[in-house]
Amino acid sequence: MRLVKMPAMSLQPGMFVAELDRPWLETPFSLQGFVIQNTSEVLYVSKYVEHVFVDAEYSGRPVFLNLALEPTAGEGKKRLEIKEDLAHARICFDNAANTLDKVYESLRSGRTGDIETVQESITPLIESVFNNKEAVAALLRLRESDDYRYQHGISMAVWAAILGRQIGLHRDELETLALGCAMCDVGMTQLPADLLSQPQALSDQQLRIIHAHPKMGAELVAKNSDVSIEVLAIVENHHERVDGSGYPRGMEGSSIPVLARIAGLVDAYDAMITPRPYAPARTSHEAIQELMDGKGTLFQESLVEQFIQAIGLFPTGTLVELNSGEVGIVTRQNDTRRLKPEIIIVLDEEQKERDPCIVDLSLQDTGSERWITRELLPGSYGLDSEEYFI
Repeated sequence: MRLVKMPAMSLQPGMFVAELDRPWLETPFSLQGFVIQNTSEVLYVSKYVEHVFVDAEYSGRPVFLNLALEPTAGEGKKRLEIKEDLAHARICFDNAANTLDKVYESLRSGRTGDIETVQESITPLIESVFNNKEAVAALLRLRESDDYRYQHGISMAVWAAILGRQIGLHRDELETLALGCAMCDVGMTQLPADLLSQPQALSDQQLRIIHAHPKMGAELVAKNSDVSIEVLAIVENHHERVDGSGYPRGMEGSSIPVLARIAGLVDAYDAMITPRPYAPARTSHEAIQELMDGKGTLFQESLVEQFIQAIGLFPTGTLVELNSGEVGIVTRQNDTRRLKPEIIIVLDEEQKERDPCIVDLSLQDTGSERWITRELLPGSYGLDSEEYFI
């Protein structure tokens, strides 16, 4: 038997849990040793233990710890206050969105678009992901929903950079990935504007027109810049799905470039949490559940799992309700206990305003334990989450 210690939230389906960080009798598990079947079981186990010991020889899949990332400056010591990083990230985000807006509008009107300026504007955001990804994730949750097309492109770039860093992509690969994501919807500039803002369901003919935008976008980018073939592949293939149900070519599995698979996943996630003319915003938790339901069919299973590891089940900036009835805002992730982040409580048990109080849900007495019961949509109870960060 070769046991490997790892955080409970790092478990993956197929791994055999041989030992826990506490006696089995202190947990509800009836079996002393079991195989993880799905991500839901990972979440269940993590409610009761912080670390587990996995039998590497008995497990049905390779057991490894994510050691691809080296600590960055600022990790391993106290981070800057999130509000400072958030303010900086907002400036970078707004600049990138405005730059992308100008490029898209130039291409829409038939003029040349300076795509290199988009790359330049995204680079500071990638740097922010390295300095404090929680601040950047909070910004994406708190942003206004105006100008969806441009903000969505930059949001995709940031979510992709967060995931890319999680899986150990090199800096140049992150730059390529982020630029490709930002340009994913450039083909939409060639489509009728009323088609993009139509609130009702699209007809089959309209869907065929929409489904042409990835190929049109790749051609437009290639015509207006000297970008790499990897960027073009992201733009053209971000709507492909691993089971072959995507478009424009119905590619399957590993035939879809990995950076395009990442782009497709973050595109779907950001679209779900953002209000659009034809669909209301979903909570992050609901969107994550959709991604989990699409594991192995729409999205690569390991990418979904790593994305959840990267952003948390309740991303920073998320408004949540506790078992006590209190309402709070997630301010920091817990890397080993994803269901127990740090929060700032802003409403009391009767949902009335109270003096803000920071609570680390992982550091509580058993008798007065709080936990998250559900995520709330932004703006619930009239709360502006950003007020508590800035």
